[in-house]
Amino acid sequence: MSASSQADSQASSKVQAAYGAEQIQVLEGLEPVRKRPGMYIGSTGPRGLHHLVYEVVDNSVDEALAGHCDQILVVLNDDGSCAVTDNGRGIPTDIHPRTGKSALETVLTVLHAGGKFGAGGYKVSGGLHGVGVSVVNALSEWVEVTVHRQNQVHTQRFERGVPIGSLASAPAQGGRTGTSVCFKPDIEIFSTGIVFDYQTLSSRLRELAYLNGGVKIVFRDDRETAKDADGNPHEEIYFYEGGIKEYVAYMNAEKDPLHADIIYVNSEKEGVQVEAALQWCVDAYSDSILGFANNIRTVDGGTHIEGLKTVLTRTLNTFAKKRGKRKEADGNLAGENIREGLTAVLSVKVPDPEFEGQTKTKLGNTEVRGIVDTLVGEALAEYLEFNPAVIDLILEKAIQAFNAAEAARRARELVRRKSVLESSTLPGKLADCSSRDPGESEIYIVEGDSAGGSAKQGRDRRFQAILPLRGKILNIEKTDDAKIYKNTEIQALITALGLGIKGEEFDEKNLRYHRIVIMTDADVDGAHIRTLILTFFFRYQKALVEGGYIYIACPPLYKVERGKNHTYCYNEGDLKKTIDGFGEKANYTIQRFKGLGEMMPQQLWETTMDPTTRMMKRVEIEDALEADRIFTILMGDKVAPRREFIETHSASLDLAQLDI
Repeated sequence: MSASSQADSQASSKVQAAYGAEQIQVLEGLEPVRKRPGMYIGSTGPRGLHHLVYEVVDNSVDEALAGHCDQILVVLNDDGSCAVTDNGRGIPTDIHPRTGKSALETVLTVLHAGGKFGAGGYKVSGGLHGVGVSVVNALSEWVEVTVHRQNQVHTQRFERGVPIGSLASAPAQGGRTGTSVCFKPDIEIFSTGIVFDYQTLSSRLRELAYLNGGVKIVFRDDRETAKDADGNPHEEIYFYEGGIKEYVAYMNAEKDPLHADIIYVNSEKEGVQVEAALQWCVDAYSDSILGFANNIRTVDGGTHIEGLKTVLTRTLNTFAKKRGKRKEADGNLAGENIREGLTAVLSVKVPDPEFEGQTKTKLGNTEVRGIVDTLVGEALAEYLEFNPAVIDLILEKAIQAFNAAEAARRARELVRRKSVLESSTLPGKLADCSSRDPGESEIYIVEGDSAGGSAKQGRDRRFQAILPLRGKILNIEKTDDAKIYKNTEIQALITALGLGIKGEEFDEKNLRYHRIVIMTDADVDGAHIRTLILTFFFRYQKALVEGGYIYIACPPLYKVERGKNHTYCYNEGDLKKTIDGFGEKANYTIQRFKGLGEMMPQQLWETTMDPTTRMMKRVEIEDALEADRIFTILMGDKVAPRREFIETHSASLDLAQLDI
């Protein structure tokens, strides 16, 4: 054996020896949560921070679902903590037989301990894993729990997951019951900050109140910054006896409903409770379906949504034949034609939900599909039998949509045949990239030919494609499908990206680029074009936005030169900071970019397109309902709601922060 091979074998045995049983770490108690918080709450940014509140509130809502609670109070305190109080049964406080500690301490300090596993505690629950409140405890600087039950008040404090002393109990009068959990997030975990955003929390609490009709949720902001001139805290009450019917009415407040009555279904089969509310609108050309399973919003759909879509298509096609609107020889109306203009909320309560993935965004229970289909089918058929005028209006809208889609298909095929590129169906203006891997490819949607020219010269043609658009594209919020497909710019967008026909199920495999970047001038016109393109994506293929494929480029506004050095500034604040850094008597020149076309290709590359230096914003939707409502208000036909919105919100705008 040579000296070198001997040395190699010694080194490898050293490495092996160094990795033995002692290297395998066993994290006990709540340690794993503090080590890997993202695994339990998704992230340690704002989303994870607000998730802590949802976890505690969900426990109170589960009490409401079990029929023991009808009031929940959520308070944001001035010291940065949040308190959630309900009038449910209260967390049990007797000694747990397995842990030898009180049930309260067990629930707060042991992962996968809770009342949701066995058959006795809760019939239906959103919290499945028994980790909710213990995770909150692990990721908080401190937690104080107060429980009222059996004429006793019990209190216990925890710091970073560790109990401080044992459970203290004292007699209490009045027979009050319930749980109060007050916690302050740990700054060591949430390094981006521990300040709760009122709007984020209010939209989720409002949603929960709609989903649980009859439960009153009071949300109060006790922080000094939120108090009015008289020192009163800001408070909102969410209480909707009509439940999801009121939810649909709220979503359609700025739209023109096709029928005044909201079609409502509330039935149960095999232990699964199905609640649905449906209303079609005249002035909407896409559908908006919100699905929930055990109060959890299923962003990625699931079997309950599939069941709803199937039953709508079948029932309305049956009625179309029955009412003589479609002949036997005519083809069936497609699902997307029937759903055009529909706003629906579907909420299912399942005893043993199976979610696909850890984030609970898609319901997987196969039996739910058939149950939703049966229950909604029966209720819908009964309603439409008794309301022939409503079914005729819905069918007329669906047939219009069908005819428009057919005209659109023909227009689309015509565009394909007329394409400049004989061998391809791609639009002539598109400067494609050489890569055929959508995962690494990106497309820049650029305003005008001059900016398009700079972008084409400055790009990395291996993975960057450029599509220039001429002028302001069509506002599809108030346009039917036939016009959409006849519009050249929209047609170019659809074919370049590989989007297919509106309403078709989104298939990532057909998408030609996984990063779609909107790059417009940093002025008012540019902002308008950007909004029109975003409206197109949101209404035409919402899944693109929800999947995180849409980005907004951030080109600089200024170039500051001093001697041989230069700095790009992206807003007024950047410019001021740069100039202040020079000193008083410094010589420098400022160039203001009026548009992308003014930038040299090299400048455009290094500021806006180079992956190593560029700034980009990813478009995300936190609240689908609010997004839907805002698009209707700002981009719809009705002027009055838009004016009201502008008047209400203009006062709170920080003009310096606007990137226009």
